[in-house]
Amino acid sequence: MCGIVGCTGRDKASDMIIDGLKKLEYRGYDSAGIALLERGKVLVKKKEGRISNLEKEISGERFTATTGIGHTRWATHGSPTDVNAHPHTSQDGRIAIVHNGIIENYQDLRKKLEKKYGIEFRTDTDSEVIAQLLGVLYEGELESAVRKAVKMMEGAYTFGAIAQDEPDKLVAYRKDTPLIAGMGERNCFIASDMTALLKYLDEIYLIDNGEMVVETPDSLRIYSPDGKEINKKPLKITWNQEDAERGGYPHFMLKEIHEQPKAIKETLARRIGRNGKIKLDGIHLTLKDLQKFNKICIVACGTAYHAGLVGKYIIEQMARIPVETDVASEFRYRDPFVDEKTLFIAISQSGETLDTLMSLREAKNKGARILSIVNVVGSSVARESDDVFYTWAGPEIAVASTKAFTTQLVCLYLLALYMADLKGTVTKEYYNSMVSDLKGLPDKAKRVLRKEGQIESMAKLLYNRDNIFFIGRGIDSSLSYEGSLKLKEVSYINSFATAAGELKHGPIALMEPETTVIALATQDRLYDKMFANMEEINARHAHIVAIVKSGDKKAKTVARDVFTIPKCRDELTPMLSIIPLQLFAYFMARERGENIDKPRNLAKSVTVE
Repeated sequence: MCGIVGCTGRDKASDMIIDGLKKLEYRGYDSAGIALLERGKVLVKKKEGRISNLEKEISGERFTATTGIGHTRWATHGSPTDVNAHPHTSQDGRIAIVHNGIIENYQDLRKKLEKKYGIEFRTDTDSEVIAQLLGVLYEGELESAVRKAVKMMEGAYTFGAIAQDEPDKLVAYRKDTPLIAGMGERNCFIASDMTALLKYLDEIYLIDNGEMVVETPDSLRIYSPDGKEINKKPLKITWNQEDAERGGYPHFMLKEIHEQPKAIKETLARRIGRNGKIKLDGIHLTLKDLQKFNKICIVACGTAYHAGLVGKYIIEQMARIPVETDVASEFRYRDPFVDEKTLFIAISQSGETLDTLMSLREAKNKGARILSIVNVVGSSVARESDDVFYTWAGPEIAVASTKAFTTQLVCLYLLALYMADLKGTVTKEYYNSMVSDLKGLPDKAKRVLRKEGQIESMAKLLYNRDNIFFIGRGIDSSLSYEGSLKLKEVSYINSFATAAGELKHGPIALMEPETTVIALATQDRLYDKMFANMEEINARHAHIVAIVKSGDKKAKTVARDVFTIPKCRDELTPMLSIIPLQLFAYFMARERGENIDKPRNLAKSVTVE
């Protein structure tokens, strides 16, 4: 949630901050603001709504400041208004801050500041507490005030601060939410995400919990929790600026759907050797390790959780190890039975999802081996794991995840096959055949994308439906949840997913003439059962859209619309059948005139509970 950018140096800060905020708007777009050390004073400009509103507000201004901070907000405390927008300032206006995360004890701190110092709060946010705290603690050195303030604050947060009396200094602090820093030839930067800095830097520093960054035009210093300066090794950025641009597509979501063949190929190519053997860099599981595990826990949120549902199916089938898949926000609070005989797999696109990160820590404290599947190199989840499996999806800007999901699936399939090979639970023939079929997926994904016009035509007919159902059996059942989520996220249609075998246990009561049902029927061994479910729905005169394998002649007898994917083994269908579901969500949202890349109330990286 929320995006932070800050810089100090020799170039015009306002231009660099606004540019960085635009790259981070997927993290929050309720309001945006900027604070500059302009002509000896802290100047703040902020506006409710998108960054374009802020740009209009400051158009025509002739800023000269070379130090400043900016913020794009996803509201947690206080409604999205001009007043509640960041940056926030101390009562005397001499200190400004931008903040990502939550200050859990802000109400207690607020009362103390009001009673002891007579502070009059101007906003409904928890963030203003930081600015006011720094204001009363400041004695001429900003980093000293920050050290004192963080000892009083509870929660998960990152903030950046500037002070009027130190015009060439920027200070930032991290606790549990992401922060990066970097130094170029002319400027130093902080940000909550590397996408903000791709234009300016080719390497960054990953800031760990409890660390503070102090920047001037000529220096970047990082301090440990005990106040000692530390030397960090910078991380080379492998993404480029073009990856974070739309590249001629009308929306990032459509661009990222079309990038899936490349993303799948990249993720596979780095893990399959010329001899056809899977080699997992960053993963050091041995046969002895696998023999020790009595179960695997996959924990994630949202789309990553749905990847985990497919992963459970695949790992159990191939590696013959029991798997539990859990929502991270529930896992953390149910005192899960996890110990040194558990392999804990955390899945997160950003690697900063707070519930997933906290679940990881809980499992680690109980002795579990931690393996993570993440897209962002050096993210918190990755750094706190014993083994890391990076997806190679590249930057994903649209809030609704697409290519991250398919590459997470690729990682889970490779991991399952790798473990199965070590354990000897699959034959050599099966292993070689599966590797060959995995390598063929990018071309098959391209063939699916060539038929997007068919999905677009369906959407033009169905976009005004109020309720849509997704059903499937086996692995299709797991995938139906992701298809339903995609539609909800971007079109705001009330969609519902269920295992097809559960229809008669309640959901079929909702079937009536013209009810739209997306039926996934790609599993050969379950096809007859699934067809029977479609017949039951058809008998209620519902509008069935069937997703089936090429060559299917039967589905059209009960479905009004049929979309085919290339033939492949049952286990691999999710990486192909998800594409028409993603396209369906996209075109439905487009026909309804929704803001596809920035759906209401949602943010890309959920770094609060």
